[in-house]
Amino acid sequence: MATPETIRVEVVYALPERQMAVSLTVPHGMRVKDAIAQSGLLQRFPDIDLAQNRVGIFSRTVTLETDLNDGDRVEIYRSLTRDPKQARRELAKAGKTMGRT
Repeated sequence: MATPETIRVEVVYALPERQMAVSLTVPHGMRVKDAIAQSGLLQRFPDIDLAQNRVGIFSRTVTLETDLNDGDRVEIYRSLTRDPKQARRELAKAGKTMGRT
C-alpha cells in the first residue's frame, strides 16, 4: 500500500510463453533502473542485459534514469525473435494473415 512517502509501480518482462509482473511499493524519487533491480527480474532472467534491452513505461521508451510516478508500469523489452515484415511475407505466401493460422 502506498503512503505519502511511497509509490506503487509494476515491473514486467514478457517471454513468448509467459509474462512476469512484479508489484512494488517504492520510495518517491525511485528511478526505473532501481525498480528493475528491486523487482528481482534480473536474477530470474539472466538474459536481461540493461545495456542492450530497452525499457519503457506504458509502451513509451524511457531511460534507466527516468523517475517513476505512482502507478507506473515499467516494461523491459526484449529483442524480437523474428522480423515482423518477414513473418508477414511468409504468411502471405502461405495464403494466411496475422492472427489466423
